[in-house]
Amino acid sequence: MCARLGGVSSKFPPHTVLPEGEPTLTVADYAERLGVPVTRVFDQLGEHKILAVLEDGVKKIPKAFISAKSTTNRFVPGVIALLSDGGYTDAEILQYLFTEDETLPGRPIDALHGHLAREVMRRAQASAF
Repeated sequence: MCARLGGVSSKFPPHTVLPEGEPTLTVADYAERLGVPVTRVFDQLGEHKILAVLEDGVKKIPKAFISAKSTTNRFVPGVIALLSDGGYTDAEILQYLFTEDETLPGRPIDALHGHLAREVMRRAQASAF
């Protein structure tokens, strides 16, 4: 499990935990997409509401965390909390969200943007405990 210091991950997983070619945004770009100050995004990272990976020493956030309304998808923080409380590391949470699941069908992160969001939440809760 990633070491934590005051609720903030002291170490971010490498970008390789995401599928090759998965779009990511720098913290500044993510903030711009949301129309919020960069400090707000750092707050979300510190509160463990979103996750970032390290790519060449730069923190990058999966673009898929953004909803069609240009906000952080409302289900993402909940899934992160459920899996984190169940002992999943940040890398394992990202792998869970971005790995194809033919029973959904598709990836949990994509299902969070549609009518299967509650099913992903239910499955996250069940797998965490």
